[in-house]
Amino acid sequence: MLNPEQLYARRIGGADFGRPGAVYKFGKIKQAKAEARERRPDTELLDFGVGEPDRMAPAPVREELKRAVDLPENRGYADNGPKPFKQAAADWMRTVFGAEIDPAAEVNHCVGLKPALAMLPLAFVNPGDAVLHTVPGYPVIATHTRYMGGEPVALPLHRDQGFCPDLDAIDPETADRAKLFYVNYPNNPTGATATDEFFDRLIRFADRHGILIVQDAAYATLTYDGAPRSILARPGGKECALEMHSLSKSYNMTGWRLGFFAGPSWAVRALATVKDHSDSGQFKAIQQAGCAGLADPGLAESIRDHYEKRLRRMVELLNVAGFDARMPGGTFYLYVPAPKAAGKVTFSNAEEASLHLLREHSVSTVPWDEAGPYLRFSATFESAGDQDDERVLQELAARLARADLRF
Repeated sequence: MLNPEQLYARRIGGADFGRPGAVYKFGKIKQAKAEARERRPDTELLDFGVGEPDRMAPAPVREELKRAVDLPENRGYADNGPKPFKQAAADWMRTVFGAEIDPAAEVNHCVGLKPALAMLPLAFVNPGDAVLHTVPGYPVIATHTRYMGGEPVALPLHRDQGFCPDLDAIDPETADRAKLFYVNYPNNPTGATATDEFFDRLIRFADRHGILIVQDAAYATLTYDGAPRSILARPGGKECALEMHSLSKSYNMTGWRLGFFAGPSWAVRALATVKDHSDSGQFKAIQQAGCAGLADPGLAESIRDHYEKRLRRMVELLNVAGFDARMPGGTFYLYVPAPKAAGKVTFSNAEEASLHLLREHSVSTVPWDEAGPYLRFSATFESAGDQDDERVLQELAARLARADLRF
């Protein structure tokens, strides 16, 4: 008789897969949201935990999709093509970042960055290899490194270091075992941007230890402290760094599942080979719509301006409430030290503070405790339009004042 418990792979828990256990924080938040709505059905839930754009993709992108979907040549599989998107991506990299990319050999599209990050360990990691990754951060590459029998090595990000990993603190023997070094700038959740100096130090580190840098640039155009940066535009960057770009945040194309990776031809070829055995490419009409977005960087600049306006106002109001909020260098997030108490209720970590704000005041945030207790407030909150933003933010300020937060 078939016993499913004997079939589950150990990498997903083996015989313990699916059994009740620790609930992941996002599961707790989802449950707390439902409870808050049930307890206070007439109270608007202010959701500052959403991690995706609050607006639709720009009109030129949507119009191009409508046109391209009716073209007979767009039926069928895209696989690792077609050429027009690769050329559009290379042109965009040159225009926005000053990085020169060969469209024929140094760039390939992907069906969103999450699958591409998941495939990277399959292309480069053997059992026992180390993969360096920053925390707090996006866990996909670490999860799949573990699946492949590799060792994820977490590097904490701290405010006093500009939320950049301390390269000098990395054990040299561990660095020599490492295949990949995952970084993410502009950074989710901290909002930090990488300086040219940090990228140059990282390139030298990778060259010394024979590591491929994976720079997750999903928020690349959402920068507020200067021009957007690419590690591929730095000296030596194209020899040891694979940069991952997404249209989800830059062009409000979340759900369209379109991105690309660019870098040295040997790394692009390896990941593209694994990808070719994992998917059949993104629908060509979506790629053509993406080309329309990449051809006009002004569309991304308008989206950036929308979030910058919201973030600056959020910084003001959070500071009035007692938070130590600072304008981020990029992304659409504010990453702030969590309160230690609310009135007579004390919190032992950020998760408890976040759940209290949600359950008692219908304010949703995302907690992070991996490198100190922090809350993430996102500027992607829902409103009825630009004119309604101030009402939502004033309501947030009023609820935070009533919460009587202590720091």
